[in-house]
Amino acid sequence: MSGLAYRGRLAPSPTGFLHLGHGRTFWIAQARAAAHNGTLILRNDDLDGARCRAPFVDAMLEDLRWVGLSWSEGPDCGGPFAPYNQSQRLPHYQAAFARLRRANAIYPCTCSRQEVLRALSAPHPEDDEPLYSGKCRPADSPGTSGTPGTDLDSAGLAALPAAPVNWRFRVPYGQSISFLDQALGQCAQVAGRDFGDFLVWRKDGAPSYQLACVVDDAAMGITEVVRGEDLIPSTFRQILLYEALGIARPEFYHCPLLNDSEGKRLAKRHDAASLRAQRAQGISPAALQRGWGCRSA
Repeated sequence: MSGLAYRGRLAPSPTGFLHLGHGRTFWIAQARAAAHNGTLILRNDDLDGARCRAPFVDAMLEDLRWVGLSWSEGPDCGGPFAPYNQSQRLPHYQAAFARLRRANAIYPCTCSRQEVLRALSAPHPEDDEPLYSGKCRPADSPGTSGTPGTDLDSAGLAALPAAPVNWRFRVPYGQSISFLDQALGQCAQVAGRDFGDFLVWRKDGAPSYQLACVVDDAAMGITEVVRGEDLIPSTFRQILLYEALGIARPEFYHCPLLNDSEGKRLAKRHDAASLRAQRAQGISPAALQRGWGCRSA
């Protein structure tokens, strides 16, 4: 992505109140955009219809501004790549799904999450997609050299079988996937060993996080993705999607996580660590920024 004007993004999901870890990661994203004289956008990743709530969207905007963040494009101010709410971008995801289907890069899967978990021989991290056994994976090779997929257009999901199924990406077993992280250096995992065939479309009719993230980051011209270290496993999966869709991938910068008193990473369930709880306690944005190792603006 060298030579392109820098474009970074903030991509919170309104499933709860933002916490200190979000604040620090987003502050680093803003600092990196400023250092590159670039543009920072805000995207509302509100695809989780069961947990996303309008009050959390309002709180998200308020808390981000309170902590000292600003953006040039977003759901509240518009921009050349609107809409900036993922819930309004379904045609983009359908078009990408159709391209993956035509390339024979994905396949339908009837396995439930519990079935996938029962097939595991070892525990897996709770916040990561479990390693898939390959039970529903077709025997033919991935890519255009295999059995051609159905020729779907961007509205092609309506032509799929009525029975609800998940769709998985067929990873290249045994292939090492690597990238140079701008914070951590070289990172690598082996497909089929460290991660398996992953979801790209859910049986409830929605794209997975992996697909939506790739499609939107590409469509919005993002040149560097700044996010937490907990999303490194997602990066390897997304790299495969970029390649399958023929899209140039951005740079990546993964930030260290903030942990609670027990050494566990902060989550939205930690109400005392939320940005609005800090404000209620009279803690200033400048004090938070100093704690993150940032100089107050």
